[in-house]
Amino acid sequence: MSRFVILLGGELRRTPELDAQIAGARVIAADSGMRHAETLGITPELWTGDFDSVSDGLREAFAQVPCEIYPTDKDKTDGDIAIEAALGLGATSLVLVGAFGGARPDHGYLHLTQAVRLAEAGMPILLTSGAQEGQPLITGRRHSFDYADGTLFSILAFTALSGLTVEGAKWPLDAVKVPFGSSLTLSNEVRGQLSVTLRQGRALIIVHLIGPEKG
Repeated sequence: MSRFVILLGGELRRTPELDAQIAGARVIAADSGMRHAETLGITPELWTGDFDSVSDGLREAFAQVPCEIYPTDKDKTDGDIAIEAALGLGATSLVLVGAFGGARPDHGYLHLTQAVRLAEAGMPILLTSGAQEGQPLITGRRHSFDYADGTLFSILAFTALSGLTVEGAKWPLDAVKVPFGSSLTLSNEVRGQLSVTLRQGRALIIVHLIGPEKG
């Protein structure tokens, strides 16, 4: 098994859970995602992207890391390039760190949909910012999660859903249909052993582990 961490340009909060998730993994940084390496105390084996969002200070701090620099005019995002590099190096599972938030909501949306696509192809994948986690829901499989009671979660649907069952939640669901664009699956809470089963459709569960910081 070869687990790869991809450092993306979104938000990050370092937590003990995140440290455990990335421990022992190989690491690739995508463009400005390299700033998370400093926060996490890790050194990637590769740094990819067009480097249009990389400061001179960041380049100097990680000058020892091998780089693959791409033209700014390209048909893939820096995160996409980093994921492809990991797959080319034999990745058997992925942790996308910095997958949520940040200055580019379009890139954030791509991370979600790309995770679903990769999971459908058989790749175990976790998206995280430290404060939030996301996992694709594979159809026909009962997904079980170990989160504390009261933990807030939502199921984000990218299509209409059918046969959605949610157990161990404040608002359970039993093989329901969910129209595309419905808010039915947002802002639920864990009550006991959370499990989710989806018969048809494409969706991802996002769990809010930590509330927003108050300034």
